[in-house]
Amino acid sequence: MTNSSTTTATPLPLWQYWRGLSGWNFYFLLKFGLLWAGYLNFHPLLNLVFMAFLLMPLPRVRLHRLRHWIALPIGFGLFWHDTWLPGPESMMSQGSEVAGFSADYLLDLVTRFINWQMIGGVFVLLVAWLFLSQWIRVTVFVVAIMIWLNMLTLTGPAFNLWPGGQPTTTVTTTGGGAAATVAAAGDTPVVGDMPAQTAPPTSENLNAYLASFYASEEKRQSTFPAQLPADAQPFDLLVINICSLSWDDVEAAGLMSHPLWSHFDIVFKHFNSATAYSGPAAIRLLRASCGQPSHKNLYQQANNQCYLFDNLAKLGFTQQLMMDHNGEFGGFLKEIRDNGGVQVPLMDQSGLPPVLLAFDGSPIYDDTAVLNRWMASDNVKQGQRTATFYNLLPLHDGNHYPGDRKTADYKLRAQKLFDELDAFFTQLEKSGRKVMVVMVPEHGAALKGDKMQVSGLRDIPSPSITNVPTAIKFVGMKTPHQGVPIEINQPSSFLAVSELVTRVLDGKIFTEDSVNWQQLTSNLPQTAPVSENANAIVLQYQNKPYVRLNGGDWVPYPQ
Repeated sequence: MTNSSTTTATPLPLWQYWRGLSGWNFYFLLKFGLLWAGYLNFHPLLNLVFMAFLLMPLPRVRLHRLRHWIALPIGFGLFWHDTWLPGPESMMSQGSEVAGFSADYLLDLVTRFINWQMIGGVFVLLVAWLFLSQWIRVTVFVVAIMIWLNMLTLTGPAFNLWPGGQPTTTVTTTGGGAAATVAAAGDTPVVGDMPAQTAPPTSENLNAYLASFYASEEKRQSTFPAQLPADAQPFDLLVINICSLSWDDVEAAGLMSHPLWSHFDIVFKHFNSATAYSGPAAIRLLRASCGQPSHKNLYQQANNQCYLFDNLAKLGFTQQLMMDHNGEFGGFLKEIRDNGGVQVPLMDQSGLPPVLLAFDGSPIYDDTAVLNRWMASDNVKQGQRTATFYNLLPLHDGNHYPGDRKTADYKLRAQKLFDELDAFFTQLEKSGRKVMVVMVPEHGAALKGDKMQVSGLRDIPSPSITNVPTAIKFVGMKTPHQGVPIEINQPSSFLAVSELVTRVLDGKIFTEDSVNWQQLTSNLPQTAPVSENANAIVLQYQNKPYVRLNGGDWVPYPQ
């Protein structure tokens, strides 16, 4: 009988099943490159955990392959999370509006995301990785870089991750000099009661600063008299609320020296619209008589004193509402009625000639025709006190000419609008009517785009989008202002507009032999540049812009 023995295979040590990152090396190298260029809102710990998941040794080849399939959607989701692209919350909140875009406009938006230089860079990186991986264990270097990025988060806030250091560019378009003055003032409030900026810019300190900003703003309001004096002079207030126009857009369109600017008496150079979307922008303007609320509080009932047009109605101003569009997209008209306090009917639009079609296919009417209708209205002709809110849409992204499916050139549309407003002001000045014209754009068009957002995308209210050209003109004065417009260079927002309105409510500015312009424009409320959409906040702190997405950590706005 032959003895037989059974041999049991000894399992190999787990480390011998090490397989490296394989193709995922390129995934992480691509992220490192984009991070270096400032195109990512990188989350180092999440990426380290994902890398550990990919590296964990698995004895069975089948499990290893299954892990790759599981990793694909996770990797895609993490990549999206690391970009500045809108998150699920934003897309869901804007989903109904996007569904209203025309197919041509949607295609136009998609093509803007194609950056041929970046695609070329990615191709070069791919070839370099394929070439070097023949002789070099790329995984070792990728893991080392990932560990280094995570080590940086242990010695400082997340926004120190930039390989080139923190951005040092000063954003002067939103009052950087004024912000520095506030920082040097310690705990002593300056005009406008802007919170001090002395603490280091950590996420914790920026959250505290934001909270103190909103707490301060809750206490602020402009004071309207209980009644006008007996000798008050009637005049009309015309508020022109233009969609998609910022100082950045004006410069890009080559309209900084357009004759339109010569009409104005007062120009705000650092006026913050505080948002990048139309509905919230209009609500903020209509609630200009109180300090700046958070985005969430825009959709809550405000103190009665906050509603600018209601305050004027109590003093005998007849409210009027005009638009060069139907106001249906995104429920714009409903929003300003429900949250802006404007309940008067929309001025008749019958017979107005359409000159453009909006991004949703609805007509945009000729602004000259709309303004001429306002000039001919009974209230204006009878010399009553009126307060008119006029919202304009011709500069919105995606608008096109009838019969042409391509988005109309922004510069041509802006030139036409400026020419129309220039001609209207000239006509108004010749009429002899007493009118206070206040031009306050909603937000910019993001005409140039930046590293966070392509041209036309406004999910994040960047300084270039929210710094809007606000200007004021007094028509029909006995002694009009002479020379170039008075520039307001301090950081300002809607409360400054409301304050200026309260200073001229008696209308005597139109009949005085001499107007003290310095007194009229001095000590206007200052407002720190804080801007907010539903899922993104941008603020200026110690001369640098910072952004927070979806309640996460603060990071420097990439320059």
